[in-house]
Amino acid sequence: MILYVRFRLEPMHEALLPHLVGLLGGFTPVVEAAPPDAALADVRGAVRYFGRGPAELAAVIRVRALALYGVECAIGAGPNPLLARMAARDAAPGRTLVVDDPEAFLRDKPVAALYGVGPATARTLCSYGLDSAGRVAAAPLAVLQRILGARAGREVWERARGIDRTAVVPNAASRSVAAERAFDRDELDRDRHRRALLSLAGELGARMRGEEQVCRSLTLTVRYADRSATVRTRALREPTAHSADLAATAYALHEALGLQRARVRALALRAEGLMPAEQAAHQLSFDPADEKARRLEAVADRARARFGPGVIGPGSLAA
Repeated sequence: MILYVRFRLEPMHEALLPHLVGLLGGFTPVVEAAPPDAALADVRGAVRYFGRGPAELAAVIRVRALALYGVECAIGAGPNPLLARMAARDAAPGRTLVVDDPEAFLRDKPVAALYGVGPATARTLCSYGLDSAGRVAAAPLAVLQRILGARAGREVWERARGIDRTAVVPNAASRSVAAERAFDRDELDRDRHRRALLSLAGELGARMRGEEQVCRSLTLTVRYADRSATVRTRALREPTAHSADLAATAYALHEALGLQRARVRALALRAEGLMPAEQAAHQLSFDPADEKARRLEAVADRARARFGPGVIGPGSLAA
């Protein structure tokens, strides 16, 4: 049995996800993070070990997440990740939805509700009268393959029947990393905003370089005094973990918001689209300052690894 745990994380608190994944690790070692706010857990072994059903385990997980981190969650349970994800989508906050009969659960679902079926595919299927998962499942496989193509047709046909060949992959590489800074008071000073962004970019860059990863895009979240938030995302010119490039993009996102006397309570950055650094191409530069900055960054990383994360940093962040 698979659990898909959807945590109710505010954009500013996505950095809690690793701790919540660790909480699930207390029940089963087969846990896969699904950033920014969810995780998959294979609890088949835990059901036998603890002598409790998936609904009972889910109830304990919900209580611990709320007690330890103040986070509510909705949990879907099913025989595979596909059904668990769909059940979690339907589950109300603080509730668990268990799929015991996949055929009955899927029969009346609109085809767009199938995981992985986008708006364009859904429109195509609806134009042929295949507007529900039940109708797609009842259609011959050859018909789906003629409409959508051999591979896509088989995938949609299998999903409509509740078939999912994927598995929960423990310790899977994260697809995003996040960091946040909350101010002691509502902050109007633009320079303090920029210092926080520089600190965040440095933290994300160091974490990605330590894991030999780079990101493709950066998301900035600004939380205001009235609890509202603004979220903006920008693709990077090239995949990178270079802190200077991340900081420049963060500054550009911040400037584009045109904040004037805005009372900012917190800032967060999320690096998205992570990939192995060895697979990324870096455009060589004839700028000696850029090459020097990258060499100094490598030296600083080695110093942090040996003496701790706070041993070295930008002078503008010195207290």
